Amino acid sequence: MDQPACRGYNRPRHESFRGVKGLPEPLLKPIRLGGLTIERPLALAPMSGVTNWPFRRLCKEHGCGLVVTEFVSDKALLYDSRRTREMIRLMEDERPVGVQIFGADPDTMARAAVRVVELEQPDLIDINMGCPAPKVTKGRGGSSLLKEPEVAQEIVRQVARAVAPLPVTVKMRIGWDARSINAVEVAKRVEEAGAQMITVHGRTREQHYSGRADWDVIAAVARAVSVPVLGNGDIADPREAAERLRTAGVAGLAVGRGALGNPWIFSRTLHYLETGELLPEPGPRERVEAALRHLDLMIAYKGEFLAVREMRKHAAWYLKGLFGSAGVRAAVNQAERPEEMRSLLLSYLERLESCGAESVRLLS
Repeated sequence: MDQPACRGYNRPRHESFRGVKGLPEPLLKPIRLGGLTIERPLALAPMSGVTNWPFRRLCKEHGCGLVVTEFVSDKALLYDSRRTREMIRLMEDERPVGVQIFGADPDTMARAAVRVVELEQPDLIDINMGCPAPKVTKGRGGSSLLKEPEVAQEIVRQVARAVAPLPVTVKMRIGWDARSINAVEVAKRVEEAGAQMITVHGRTREQHYSGRADWDVIAAVARAVSVPVLGNGDIADPREAAERLRTAGVAGLAVGRGALGNPWIFSRTLHYLETGELLPEPGPRERVEAALRHLDLMIAYKGEFLAVREMRKHAAWYLKGLFGSAGVRAAVNQAERPEEMRSLLLSYLERLESCGAESVRLLS
């Protein structure tokens, strides 16, 4: 890539969203982080093993305003791991795009962030303070940093200095467990240290992905800091998105699991926010065609062998909830070659359409 390091990329301005019909102000407004403008602050949350370029590209095509890579280790970056370099490979068609890094040592994190900028010139660096996985937290990274607010603050300070003027952002949870919900304190600390945006997942590390996200805590963070806050957790429907924007006081939303097999969450949400009209969920043909396109993008990105294996879970997500899909999901999960996966998906679609089964909510 030929862009200079540590610079934001201003994208062409889009028409401002009018907001849900009847509201005096739009619920989504552009966010400016230094020289970077995020026109639509409806983001794809980083997810391990999911948010590589093909999936980010599909979400972008549906109006997602910001995408972020899978998280990568600071140490792996400095060891120049080939796999890690592949994980942060960026494409011009997905900007603005951030790279998320994790670690527990301020100096190592700062050097890793500089390495990311040298390699890929992202639009921002995102620091992971939310991952609950033991393989991350046992090294004091991810959500474990919520137990060490001073360390979290120093990491942000050193990373921000190292890559300035590139924006540095943070993704965090509301606390380690129900007895130590300290999101407001941590948010204030990382803001003071130089974080220009904070994404808050409304669960504790102890919850992992169980229970419901606590949007009251997310709202408290949004009130406590002056930088933009993106809310994250349980956004799977345009009406839910509008309600959270209306009541939590956040500047935008980050969608994670709600986007799995469902890049339409972005286009349907944006349409609803702009017009008040709830578009129907995609039917079987849209879903199968999206899965096939995803497969083609994955092959171009990773080659046939890896693409088919990584697409197994994605294909299952695209088909989830479709009439009679249990059998084809099981078969797709055993597919070894692209032709086999394509044949399974197209044969299933042909059977559905021949019997007029158009519902996406009739469970098999």
